[in-house]
Amino acid sequence: PPAESIALREKAALIATTDVEKSEQLEAKANAIASTAQLAGSFAGQIGKFVEPVFRPLGYDWKLSIGVMTSFAAREVFVSTIAVLSTGNDAVEDEGIIHKIKNSKRDDGSPLFDVPTSASLLVFFVLAMQCLPTIVVTRRETGSWNWALLQLGYMTVLAWVFSFATYSLIGMVMS
Repeated sequence: PPAESIALREKAALIATTDVEKSEQLEAKANAIASTAQLAGSFAGQIGKFVEPVFRPLGYDWKLSIGVMTSFAAREVFVSTIAVLSTGNDAVEDEGIIHKIKNSKRDDGSPLFDVPTSASLLVFFVLAMQCLPTIVVTRRETGSWNWALLQLGYMTVLAWVFSFATYSLIGMVMS
C-alpha cells in the first residue's frame, strides 16, 4: 500500500477510541488511496498511464484514457469501465456508483469530470467510430481492410481534434 494510505491507517488506529467517526473516515480514505494505487498498477492501469499523454490534451487522465480505449469495443463499455475504476473493490449499489463517479478525483485531487473534460468527452463520443463490429462490417462490405482502417483512423483523428478544441475553448471561457 502507498505510504499515505499506511499513515492514514495508523492515524485512524490512534484516534479510534476517542473519535470513532473520524477514524472510520480516515480508514475509508486510506482504502480509497490503496484501491486507486492497486488499479493504477494493474495491467489496464499501466496501459492507461502509457496512453495518457495522447489524451491529456483533451483533459483525460489515465482512468478516462482506459475508458476511452475500452470504448472502442463498444461505446457502452466506457460506463462499466469508469464504474469499476471509480468504485475499486467496493461493493456499491447503483446510486452509490453514480455518486462515486460524479465525485471521482484525478491523482492531483481535482474533479475528474469538470465541465471542459465532460464536454470534450461528449464530442469525442459523437465523432469517434467506437464499434468493432462496424469496422468488421465495413471490411466485409468493401472487401478490404483499407477502407475500414481509413474510416477508423480519420474518425478517431477528427474526434481528437474537435475534442481538443472543445476542451481548450471551454477551458479558456471558464478561466
